[in-house]
Amino acid sequence: MFSVNTSVRRATWTNWAGSVCCMPSDIIRPSTPDEAVELVRRAASRGQTLRAVGSGHSFTPLAETDQVLVSLDGIQGLIGIDAGARRASVRAGTKLAALGIALEEGGWAMENMGDIDAQTIAGAVSTGTHGTGIRFGTLSDQVEGVTLVTAEGEIITCSPDTKPDWLQGARLSLGALGLIIGVDLRVRPRYLLRMESRRMGLEEVLASLDHYKREHRHFEFFWFPYTDSVQAKFLDETKVPSKGRRWWGSFSRTVLENGVYWCLSESARYQPRLCAAVSRISARGIPTVKEIGMSRRVFVTPRKVRFCEMEYSIPADALPDVLREMKVRIEEERHSVHFPVECRFVRGEDIWLSPAYGRDSAYVAVHMYKGMEWRSYFRAMEEIFLRYEGRPHWGKMHSLEARDLEKLYPRWQDFQYLREHLDPRGLFLNPYLKRIFGV
Repeated sequence: MFSVNTSVRRATWTNWAGSVCCMPSDIIRPSTPDEAVELVRRAASRGQTLRAVGSGHSFTPLAETDQVLVSLDGIQGLIGIDAGARRASVRAGTKLAALGIALEEGGWAMENMGDIDAQTIAGAVSTGTHGTGIRFGTLSDQVEGVTLVTAEGEIITCSPDTKPDWLQGARLSLGALGLIIGVDLRVRPRYLLRMESRRMGLEEVLASLDHYKREHRHFEFFWFPYTDSVQAKFLDETKVPSKGRRWWGSFSRTVLENGVYWCLSESARYQPRLCAAVSRISARGIPTVKEIGMSRRVFVTPRKVRFCEMEYSIPADALPDVLREMKVRIEEERHSVHFPVECRFVRGEDIWLSPAYGRDSAYVAVHMYKGMEWRSYFRAMEEIFLRYEGRPHWGKMHSLEARDLEKLYPRWQDFQYLREHLDPRGLFLNPYLKRIFGV
């Protein structure tokens, strides 16, 4: 039988950021496909709703429920690799960190990753998690098959050969099509990355965006409000292993970007008027770092300082204008923010609910330290994003509802038809999904 959290049946669940808190009637951890089927059928027969949760790294109430919360912790592991097809079969609850290790041990790696590897693979692809690099799509773009348990308690696999249209919905589904139990991913032989991080001027970077995106496998930058400085990061594939120790890179990521930054952030929380000064201090302290390592290690940056986040995808060419407008508005309205604005790039793709659907995109993320007021700042930045046809990241905060989202996604109705076909009674919906889907 599957595991039910019976020590406190009405246990409280909270996401990583503390922005979502709920009290499910049951928290259930199936460990096999048969247990997942039994769970779905039992919930359906009782008229309950069911939401799946991975690592809780989404900032939106995607997993919020007062009914059945399904933890994927019991469904983990790399099932196998088809070397000829360059495809890995992975259980849905596998954390990206564990997946990276398992792939590397077998001589393989993911094509691209974001800078956090705590998410489950199902959660990451279901929300459109992404890295950076204009030649790469989101993590969902690496998906070549999705196995899920439908509302009828049937196991189906969506793939290019069996159900190609369903796959375009299942690759990024917000968990609304069924309970995902397995994912097939496109992989490649493992590889080394050379990373260089340095301080640069904002206008210098904006003037050279096309060059940086074209000449580097991965490029991203962080602009610090109330300054003209950015931290620019360049990652490129290399065949030359590192000859030195990685102590400075590790020190920078662990101590400077977490320990010292936490102290500065606490100062800003107690005295919001210090935010501009904290941002300037942080910008002056941007270190120059160079390191080489296996891809999974170089992609990831430890994130110990907690925050709330909003992120929008905009047309890539609009990024300079958007950032300049953001800079003016932050300074004119004196928003109490010290976290840098993160800018990354994603190739356009054909996944129905991808924020990068049909266009090469720049993703712009704004953050607010946990415990600080974020609403006025996020509202002001969202107004700018929406003027440039912005689409919200599904795992990050936003204010849009169904009538807004329908205008932004050309295949919105295709997804809704598929969802209604697979789950006509709304077994996998919660109040948040009902609002953004207009159910």
